[in-house]
Amino acid sequence: MARIVVIGGSGHVGSYLVPRLVEIGHEVVNVSRGTAVPYRPHFAWSAIENIAIDRAAEEKTGRFGTQIAKLRPEIVIDMISFDLPSARQLVEALRGKVEHYLFCSSIWVYGRFFTVPSTEADPPNPIDTYGTNKAAIEAWLLRQARLTGFPATCFRPGHIVGEGWNPINPIGNANPAVFSSIARGNELVLPNLGLETVHHVHADDVAQWIIRAIENRAASIGEAFNTVSEQAVTLRGYAETVYRWFGKEPRIAFKPFDEWIRDLEGEDAVGSRGHVIRSSCHSIEKSRQRLGYKPRYTSFEAIQESVWALIAAGKVAVPDAGFPGQDS
Repeated sequence: MARIVVIGGSGHVGSYLVPRLVEIGHEVVNVSRGTAVPYRPHFAWSAIENIAIDRAAEEKTGRFGTQIAKLRPEIVIDMISFDLPSARQLVEALRGKVEHYLFCSSIWVYGRFFTVPSTEADPPNPIDTYGTNKAAIEAWLLRQARLTGFPATCFRPGHIVGEGWNPINPIGNANPAVFSSIARGNELVLPNLGLETVHHVHADDVAQWIIRAIENRAASIGEAFNTVSEQAVTLRGYAETVYRWFGKEPRIAFKPFDEWIRDLEGEDAVGSRGHVIRSSCHSIEKSRQRLGYKPRYTSFEAIQESVWALIAAGKVAVPDAGFPGQDS
């Protein structure tokens, strides 16, 4: 078993990943700012080493990479690198000292698609700063793997969901009030014909993928992989499914995209625009064939678990008793 440093291990994926790693015998060091509480309780949190480091602050002094290297990791899982200088500082400090470096990228390295589902053979074509920065890190890491042998693997999670997380909803943003509105049987307006797609993944399936990549290093090093559920869902299919979870008949209307987006405001509008214009739909065949990745959750199962947790936490209001879809 290996000594594994997880950078950002107290976040949503880390809340599933760290316990998985401990259960199979790895020695785990969780590096975080020390302010986040794991989403799920587990005995593993008392069995690991927790190190509080403010990455942004330490990177400004040039010390972050050295601090990670001093932890003597054999494997580093980097969940929170968002620009190339950040990744480079860490990688330069780890050269020749680690067996595997796993970088959490994003499906937003993809912009608009020409064919669906997209595969890793499709070149990245990001359309915002976040995706552009993730794509730049990927390109640099994969070049380092080819030219210098640095043991890097890149993985691209979709719209992460699970207990304690607001899922991207049927209009493409993270506002849980949309689920409350559907639960009341209110009409939901979708763009165009509602055939745009979103592609979720349960945080535990991302954790599963990471472990499979570690256990199949020869097949994963020097490569990038989509990390999503088996299938994307259309906005219309998503909306109709959620109505039925709440025992309601779907009430759906449609507007042209340019008119529809004007009805949304602030972060809701930004989120919906970003998800709708991308219409994410990705293949996991490469992960399936090379790593044996098999998601435990479908998109709808993962979303349903998230929604039920939001209801239990009082963040989604359900007028009727219970949640009819919880056992479906």
